[in-house]
Amino acid sequence: QEALLRQQQQQQQQQQSYSYKIIPKIIYKFHLKTYGCQMNVNDSDIIRSILLKSQDFGILFEETQVEMDAHVLLTNTCAIRENAENKVWQRLQDLRANDAKHPLDKMIKANSTNSDSLSFPGLQNQTNNPKKTKKGGRARRKGDRRRIIGVLGCTAERLKESVFQHGADLVVGPDAYRDLPRLVSALAPPPLPPPSSSASQRQQLDQDEDDREFNSMTSPLERALNVQLSLEETYADIKPVRSNPNDVSAFVSVMRGCNNMCSYCVVPFTRGRERSRELESIVQESTRLYEMEGVKEIVLLGQNVNSYHDKTEAAMFNNPNLTTTPMEMSKQAPKSQKELQYKAGYRTSNNGFQNMYRLRGGAGYYFVDLVEAVSNISPELRVRFTSPHPKDYPPELLTLMAEKSNVCNHLHMPAQSGSTAVLERMRRGYSREAYMELIDTVRDIIPDVALTSDFIAGFCGETQEEHEDTISLMEYVKYDQAFMFAYSMRGKTHAHRSMEDDVLENIKLKRLQEIIATFREGVQKRNEEVEMGRLRLVLVEGESKKSNANRRSWSGRTDQNKRLVFPTPGEMITLGDGETIVPSCLSQEAIRPIISSLQENFARGGSMTPNANVLMSELVNGPKVLLQAGDYAVAQVTEVRGHSLKGTLLWRSTIEDFHEMGLDKIVAKDAIGESPSMMLQQHHQSMAML
Repeated sequence: QEALLRQQQQQQQQQQSYSYKIIPKIIYKFHLKTYGCQMNVNDSDIIRSILLKSQDFGILFEETQVEMDAHVLLTNTCAIRENAENKVWQRLQDLRANDAKHPLDKMIKANSTNSDSLSFPGLQNQTNNPKKTKKGGRARRKGDRRRIIGVLGCTAERLKESVFQHGADLVVGPDAYRDLPRLVSALAPPPLPPPSSSASQRQQLDQDEDDREFNSMTSPLERALNVQLSLEETYADIKPVRSNPNDVSAFVSVMRGCNNMCSYCVVPFTRGRERSRELESIVQESTRLYEMEGVKEIVLLGQNVNSYHDKTEAAMFNNPNLTTTPMEMSKQAPKSQKELQYKAGYRTSNNGFQNMYRLRGGAGYYFVDLVEAVSNISPELRVRFTSPHPKDYPPELLTLMAEKSNVCNHLHMPAQSGSTAVLERMRRGYSREAYMELIDTVRDIIPDVALTSDFIAGFCGETQEEHEDTISLMEYVKYDQAFMFAYSMRGKTHAHRSMEDDVLENIKLKRLQEIIATFREGVQKRNEEVEMGRLRLVLVEGESKKSNANRRSWSGRTDQNKRLVFPTPGEMITLGDGETIVPSCLSQEAIRPIISSLQENFARGGSMTPNANVLMSELVNGPKVLLQAGDYAVAQVTEVRGHSLKGTLLWRSTIEDFHEMGLDKIVAKDAIGESPSMMLQQHHQSMAML
């Protein structure tokens, strides 16, 4: 009886231990490559999160950075231009060839520890193919297992089933990423436990009822597709898993889709209609990134980011811009009165801008509310945003940017063309004159702003005179950065349906080169005028790409989103096991009395401070601090090369201190700006001699 009792107790303990164990799944390794814009980068973070956190269908996903170590090869794609899609087709061809050269069966066999182990089943080759592949790969035989190759994102959405012709097994659009675990399982269902496995092993490998039902199919699918667009999906509840969690800057998607319907653009057809995330969820994600992950810069993302409009019930209750909703308006009311009431709370940049999408406005939170809310998380958190439309820069937004020192003085203003006639054919909703008026307004309100833009060369019907209008606009604005491309007609767009791509390719390329040359000449002149000698607050990103042991340099980005590279003088301090080397520099506390003394002296009309030797001594003996990625540092620009800057590292600072001391107001080559740099250069030379 005692033996029977002990046996029963042991069985109960085993059952209790099983009930608390996490049921192990079969591991499918995936590799994810991303093409395209910042939205695609953020989407890849969402895809990564969905896969890594999935525990459905008897599968656990694990990411690998080595392509041929993966079972599932995913490519997140861009469709904005033909060249972007050509890169995808070449990648699919290369993946198929590499899959043949590096057999999946051999990899699985090498990684298996025993004959009963469960592994990725792979896709079954359906036909015998005794011939070598075009790339010289291994011959495929019937029954051979191969990897899943998936195409995700905009190309998948634009071409749908046609992507299968290029060798894909899996096609998933931007609004269907949640379905990825199911689709992968449908292509390669995990096998059931082998009959020889023990009862406990079968219990551990057992799947829940839904998984068993799903995986009971007699044969796996040969292809899997989901390209359904959504009017609601924003992935607001998904916590993105960043590819580089150490980056000091992070993307936060605030809205998806676009309603502008520009005649050349395929985005409304690949990303769907506009829908915005709830403001509170964006603030929560941004707060977590700042407080938990050490992020110092939030980049708010959207296809038309500054048309953001949170129309949730809570937002409309808290920000009721309308007293009468459109549904409550009398059908007998004049059309002008309806439009006036409906647009309450919404303003375009100026009266020269119009909307293709008429149903804007109403209660809720707008983009200016969102920017203010995110910037209020901390005065030491930088806020940027992209990609906007010029029509949605109301005065309230520009004023907020001028007032908030942590909202970056950088605006993307995609003109696309400088010709009113071309802009009309593009359905951009503004004229050349309205755009130039906006540029003048922006520079009046935010004098130290950096402006960037997009330009298309050779749009349908573009004449030489219209092209010259673009050149003259660029010369007028002097953009700080520009993204310039020859026109590439996209299917489904308004231009594809109603216009002719009649500008010869050689003419497009010639005009594109003229646009590029105009930009390069203008950005060099502008940076020489406004950047040389300027004190800039840099968000340090780490060691620069061209740094080496003989000449170390670090880099970061200015408020204006310009990269600034600076040599790292002074002591190099080795941390930990010697693998991390960071520079040291002066602290804000050491430099503050010197700046104050200089400012007081110049306010009295003096020149170089008479007690320079005393200040120099204070610098030499001043406290040093480590400079690490994520710190803010003051640097003085000493050289400009196009969009990039080089400078001298001065001291570590903060956003509040930099602006409180008025250093953002010091114009280029100002004596106050030059004096600290001269002193610090002497200090660095003294330290080198020591």
